Amino acid sequence: MSYASMREVINDLEKHQMLLRIKEEVDPDLEMAEIHRQVFDRKGPAILFEKVKGSPFQAVSNIYGTFERTEFLFRHTIDKVKKVIELKADPSRVLKSPFKYLSAPFTALTALPMKSWVRPPSMYGTTTIDRLPLVKSWPMDGGAFVTLPQVFTLPPGSDNIMQSNLGMYRIQLTGNQYVTNQEIGMHYQLHRGIGVHHQMYNESELPFKVSIFTGGLASHAFAAIMPMPEGISELTFAGMLAGRRFRYFRDDMGHIISGDADFVITGTIEKNRKLPEGPFGDHLGYYSLTHDFPVVKVDRVYHRKDAIWHFTVVGRPPQEDSSFGYLIHKLVEELTPVEFPGLTGLHAVDAAGVHPLLLATGKERYMPFREPRPEEILTIGNRILGSGQTSLAKYLWIAADEGDPRPDVHHIDHFFTHVLERVDWRRDLHFQTQTTIDTLDYSGDGWNSGSKVMIACRGPVLRSLGTKVPELQWPIMVKSVKAGLPGVLCVQINQFKDYTDDSALVEQLASELKNLPLASFPLIVLCDDPDFTTATIHNFVWVTFTRSNPSHDIYGVDSFTKFKHWGCNGPLIIDARKKPHHAP
Repeated sequence: MSYASMREVINDLEKHQMLLRIKEEVDPDLEMAEIHRQVFDRKGPAILFEKVKGSPFQAVSNIYGTFERTEFLFRHTIDKVKKVIELKADPSRVLKSPFKYLSAPFTALTALPMKSWVRPPSMYGTTTIDRLPLVKSWPMDGGAFVTLPQVFTLPPGSDNIMQSNLGMYRIQLTGNQYVTNQEIGMHYQLHRGIGVHHQMYNESELPFKVSIFTGGLASHAFAAIMPMPEGISELTFAGMLAGRRFRYFRDDMGHIISGDADFVITGTIEKNRKLPEGPFGDHLGYYSLTHDFPVVKVDRVYHRKDAIWHFTVVGRPPQEDSSFGYLIHKLVEELTPVEFPGLTGLHAVDAAGVHPLLLATGKERYMPFREPRPEEILTIGNRILGSGQTSLAKYLWIAADEGDPRPDVHHIDHFFTHVLERVDWRRDLHFQTQTTIDTLDYSGDGWNSGSKVMIACRGPVLRSLGTKVPELQWPIMVKSVKAGLPGVLCVQINQFKDYTDDSALVEQLASELKNLPLASFPLIVLCDDPDFTTATIHNFVWVTFTRSNPSHDIYGVDSFTKFKHWGCNGPLIIDARKKPHHAP
């Protein structure tokens, strides 16, 4: 079975008691988003809003609201797609288990997009931007946004659908300086495929045409966020995961139109014009602020006869979009050793906002005949920080895949325990300064600008980890101390003001801690609210890794610099207090 429309998806969910119909009129200005959040927090069903204030169209959200429901939506195709991916990772598998992979060629056929030479009967009426469900999710948002857009572009002069890029780049529909119904804003982040096309069009005289799809098949939104290798169209993955080839046609203005989408906004990206876009409550749990981004001049807004506006709500994770990362990992784990030789585990920690924190494990095979120290995992870590989306990681903690028990990147508390028992802060810290970080991360010293640190750990257990706050005479500047994870103390001092004064303050704290018996606490996190930070593992990783910039906010007790390598003999200190330049 494969779905042919979003309406079929909804009907199937309702058939299996996985859909909530809301028949009362609901306001898209904050109310729909709050209903979504409350249902999601309770692990509730998908939500069909039958009456949206100010719009003739219905809307649906939370269809990927649980991992179980996400797997249900793709229950007929996910195993088949995995087999194709397994063969890409190791083609010899087909010789070892030929019957297991009999379906692979047929699955691969659905990867080929299908062009229609006539407009399908169900497609399309036309409408205007102001008639769409204008969903605003958070009070400070700059206007209404498309939160699950599939943005389609082709290189200049190309008619080859296999050269296309399909990406999820948020679209601001209203607010700021946009002229209603005539122009909208498009925000895309660092390392996104559309940037390659944008650069090509900047060097071309041709207009930069864009089509923005929403709704359609459940697989299409996933395809827009799938990290495909450069040069391979996301439409191939959309077809395989749907079990149905991506259908498209071209309108009379030259725009590519999805034959399956519920809505298609067509337009032209104005090459040399930008307008303020944002703010927007984003998936790190903070507002991304207002910045100048490209403007799309709107040509037409198409819709199906039975169109449903598909949206989600993002914010501090976990949220509905956490299912994207879950499914991606489930599908591509077989490719990880191929892309990163020696890597055995990789986890972009959703609770920390994905890019701020990566946990990894890798093999150590370089020098098995001498005292263990990080060697091969340094090579693996550098490859991680130099590859595609993983290059946006700010903190990379990588451990050798050895010991008993072995470190498991998907059990965050156990992983940190493994590392903190073994880490040698004199040796295991490796910084990159003056580099790029995630566009949505405001912890750095500029937009897209910050630093990274790799913590590479290998060796025997060096210490036992404390779990209770030691009874000590703490420095007078310390207001509160709470024990977090084993080996971690969360410490409150005064609120952060500026780096000139506060760097000296933290250095003074480090100096005063030097003579205290803290060997069982190798990590100290400075925070504004130790009770909140230590309440859950999710709170700990969110506060610690979204509110700190490694080059500016890492200190150490009894620190030193030797031959340009920085380390410390005592506990490491991460200053995760809120800073004035952080987003709200």
